This record gives sequence, C-alpha cells and structure tokens, in this order.
Amino acid sequence: MTEDLHPTPEAAAPAAPAADGTAAPARGRRRNRRGTSGKPAAAPSDGAARPGATPAQARAARSLPPLLEQLATLYPALFGANFLPLKRGIFQDLLDAQPGLLPPDALKEALAFHTRSTRYLTAVASGLPRHDLAAQAVEAMAPEHVHHALVEVFRRRQGRTSDDLRPKLRARMAQAFEASGLSRDAYAGLVRGRDEAANALLDEALADAAARAAKDEALLRAFEASGETVQAFAGMYGLDEREAARMLDQARQRRRSAPLSGQPAHA
Repeated sequence: MTEDLHPTPEAAAPAAPAADGTAAPARGRRRNRRGTSGKPAAAPSDGAARPGATPAQARAARSLPPLLEQLATLYPALFGANFLPLKRGIFQDLLDAQPGLLPPDALKEALAFHTRSTRYLTAVASGLPRHDLAAQAVEAMAPEHVHHALVEVFRRRQGRTSDDLRPKLRARMAQAFEASGLSRDAYAGLVRGRDEAANALLDEALADAAARAAKDEALLRAFEASGETVQAFAGMYGLDEREAARMLDQARQRRRSAPLSGQPAHA
C-alpha cells in the first residue's frame, strides 16, 4: 500500500503522543521525502516542486515542513529512509542537542507532521520501542498506542482499495494483544475506543487469540504427558517440528506470564 501524499483532514484517536508530549491526531503525509540511500532528498529552497512533478508531488512539496529535511540530515536513523518511534520528550531533547539551530515553533510543527504520517504510524503499529536521539531503544511502546496506530493505518489504506483489509487488521490486532502479555480484560480496557466497528473487530481478534492460546495449552499438556521429544511428538500429531516447537514455546510463555496478573494471561 502506498502512503498518504499529504495530510488528511480525517483523524482518529492518536496512535501515540506527539513528540512534545501532547496528543496529536493521526494524519498522513507524502509517501517518500527521502532517497533510497537514506539521505534526505534535495528540496528546492523556495518550496516549489521539482520539474516534471505530478500534482500530488507538487502539493506534498508545498506542505512538507522544511525542518523535516534538516532533521533527516541530523538524525538519519530516526527521520531518514526508515522511521523509528520517538521517545516522549524528544522535542526538548532536540532543542537541547541543537541550541539555536531549531526554532521551537517550526520544530513543533515538523514533529507533529512527522508523527502523524502513515510511515511513522506504521512503525508504531509494528510494536517497535521508542528511541532517543542516538537511535537507542529506551521505552516500550504502550499497547494502546500500538492498537490505535494499527486502526488508523488500516483506515487510510482501506480508503485506497476495494479489497477488504479487515481480516488482516484482525490478525494484527490479535498479534498485538499476544505481544502485550496482558490479560484479555486488561488489554481491552486499555485499547477500546469509541469506534464500534473497530471495537467489534477487536473482540473478534481477542476471541481468535483466546482460541489459539487454548489450542497451544492443550498441545503443551499433551506433550508433557507424552514424554516424547519435540520431533517425535510432532510426528505423532502430523505437525511440522518447527511449528510444534513454536506453539509449545508460546504456551510456556503464557504460563510464565499468568501469575504476574493473578489470572490467566489470555483469559
């Protein structure tokens, strides 16, 4: 799927706080402002589009905050060809690291634009941790931010295709829930919003994850009772050995995490 070419007026619940710590509704921006080498693409200083640019590219060139190109040069690991989720408080970190170089108002505008983009929200939706200016992971992404980013990216992409993307979103929701390590009720309480369609899909995803967890637990119990090796056990049940090992490992992880919440991790 391609990304937004310029900010969209419709915005859902924020996937993550803006870089200055304030909430910012998710919006998009143009697909590719940097070259494949990871270096920022040169942009005309007057904001005009390049010769031969399409109307969409011309609009993007006019709307892109100029400071984003500077940030891509200063911090290519964060703002270059690939985006990384930013730590909370990155706005002040940037001001402190580049005294006098980054005008506060322009920086705030650039960061808001950046964190509303589809590419940035996709990075958040993947569950990547937040990173500091050295591109070091410093904080796990909150489950609710991952979930809302998933929903917003889905909305944008669904609007550009006639294909039904809900099954993919449902599967991604289930994966995000499983990665959170939270109980079903705790997770739902964190991520459920006002969009009833998204909530209904969330309920289906949680049910899918619960069914998968029950299947993995039954398999683990059967394996423990068998006294067989994983290879022999997989052969008995007609399973691929690597898939059987993965399912058994997942079941063990759920068992270990269950006592932390005082209830089954995926009840």
